[in-house]
Amino acid sequence: MSSKRSKLPRRVEYTKTFAKSWERYNKAGRRDMNDMAEVMAIIFSGKEIPPEYSDHELQGAEWGGSRELHVGGDFLLVYRIDKQQNLLTFINLGTHSELFG
Repeated sequence: MSSKRSKLPRRVEYTKTFAKSWERYNKAGRRDMNDMAEVMAIIFSGKEIPPEYSDHELQGAEWGGSRELHVGGDFLLVYRIDKQQNLLTFINLGTHSELFG
């Protein structure tokens, strides 16, 4: 018999920067935001991220604990998971040049 108990799902936060970038890309119609939403759902669920997304930790003090993955070519998602607080934060999205100058 399987247990009917479960941990609380992760909490999710979106930075103001992320929300502005999402709206900008969504209005422009340059990228399929459904693809972005799908990978965000994978991250939220805690499932393994498929290798084609090239998920990796970012280097540098300003990115401490943040991760980046590729959602088709040069379209990136930056996020952070705080396991102690059970919190997933979507930080930003965009191209390499937009995010890292």
